[in-house]
Amino acid sequence: MKILKINRKKGFAKVIPENLDDLWHLYNVILEKDTVYAKTTRLVKLDKNYARPQKGKRVSLLLGVKVMKVLWDKSLNRLRVHGIICEAPEDLNVTGSHHTINVTLNTPITVVKSKWPKHQIDRLYRASRTKTAPIIVVSMDNDEYCVAVLRQYGVDVKVEKEIKLPGKREAEKRTKAKQEFFKTALQFLKEVWMNSRSPIAVIGPGFVKNEFVKYMKKEVSEVADAVIDVKGVNSSGLAGIREALRSGVLSKALKHVRIVEETKVMEEVLERLGKEKLDVTYGLDDVKKAGMFGAIEKLLLADITLRETPDENRNTLEKLMKEVEEKGGHIIVISTEHEAGEKLLALGGVAALLRFPLG
Repeated sequence: MKILKINRKKGFAKVIPENLDDLWHLYNVILEKDTVYAKTTRLVKLDKNYARPQKGKRVSLLLGVKVMKVLWDKSLNRLRVHGIICEAPEDLNVTGSHHTINVTLNTPITVVKSKWPKHQIDRLYRASRTKTAPIIVVSMDNDEYCVAVLRQYGVDVKVEKEIKLPGKREAEKRTKAKQEFFKTALQFLKEVWMNSRSPIAVIGPGFVKNEFVKYMKKEVSEVADAVIDVKGVNSSGLAGIREALRSGVLSKALKHVRIVEETKVMEEVLERLGKEKLDVTYGLDDVKKAGMFGAIEKLLLADITLRETPDENRNTLEKLMKEVEEKGGHIIVISTEHEAGEKLLALGGVAALLRFPLG
């Protein structure tokens, strides 16, 4: 994320999203009733004075839109901001009309708010400091493999396939089937890698992962050169990736990727709950009480909870967040695109790690 200018007093931030993760950050920053300014295209009718006007012409222009809805389409790598046009060239006569801005990479966008929460400003600055490329993870054993990209918002699964290798007693068939398995898996991995040329981590139980890396070095050395880590875990496929995130096995490869922080803090919440400690709480009402005592060290919020809270509850949530920040607490917005966010949603979308136990 490239930050062009942030002015909290005037209530605006002008940034340039540079990758898919940046679009995800903007999705969590842009809320209903904000105003967004960006270059966009719109079909306009230019000959209104004639009895038979032209069908219209699509023109490029800078529009300001009062936000009604923000739509995230991960499959198309697209962020769409829908709302009412509040600022536009006068001669086009489109103010007050509905319009959807497609937020695109490497194009400036300005977000205006009546007030900017500290955690949103922090999120933009954190995105601007993140230079590490997403990590590609291959998780495999004799029964399945999964190729996924670990982004800041979660696990983007590219392919997940079940396989069945012949037993060790059928050595010849097993060797042939394994070669075919490795060939197919490498083909998928190469396609994913060619799009980003990101670092690769290979994980899984047993020795299949190590044999695959050897095969990779022999067949496509440039992809093999991108492998930065080979680690053992108890599971394969997507379950293996989730296990690696929980256990910290991928911490070396992912030290700058936000998903690690989110997974780690959520595991801490669950661990304290499992031990029935009193320095953890969840659910809006109980967390709010902890905030009144100044006890919150880390406030965890599911991104969906933050975006989709009804107006009558949003003031309560914003007041809680402001209270936590003023008392030196840290706010962590957790993506529901990965397992940690799903677990937080199961607790009501709000939880807190406390400085001291509350009886």
